[in-house]
Amino acid sequence: RFADVLRHRHLRLGVLAIFLYVGAEVSIGSFMISYLSMPSIGAISEAAAAGYVSLYWGGAMIGRFAGFLLLRRLDPRRLLGAFAVIAALLLPATMLTHGNVALWSIVAIGLFNSIMFPTIFTLGIEKFGALSGKVSSLLVMAIVGGAVIPLAQGALADRVGVHHAFVLPLLCY
Repeated sequence: RFADVLRHRHLRLGVLAIFLYVGAEVSIGSFMISYLSMPSIGAISEAAAAGYVSLYWGGAMIGRFAGFLLLRRLDPRRLLGAFAVIAALLLPATMLTHGNVALWSIVAIGLFNSIMFPTIFTLGIEKFGALSGKVSSLLVMAIVGGAVIPLAQGALADRVGVHHAFVLPLLCY
């Protein structure tokens, strides 16, 4: 039963972490074109901004390969924590600056998102043995954060502007 597996604190935290992480990752990617095309940030066309979105997602891919090597040598919990802290620090950097610093700090977040999903997932199903299937289904369902958080960020952006609406993904990290 799902109620049995939900008694485990690390699973509940894993579900919450996947929900928030995927929500933050998708929110940032979804808002980047509008953000980077702002005159105070990139002052570039939406077509040019789309190229930076590709760098954001490309950074996630490159970081995943590098993360594979790092995870073989370092404790996954510590590496996950370090990457989350760096991503969280890059958000205020982009929110409090303009121009190239704001542009590159938001793009760089993709690199640090790279190991989050597989690491959270692996830690979430840790020690469940035969129940891993049920547990993994809960973790997979938590990716709905990628639909919920961007909507919330959009509502926030309508009130405070795109630049400062990145506080929501910051809270997610």
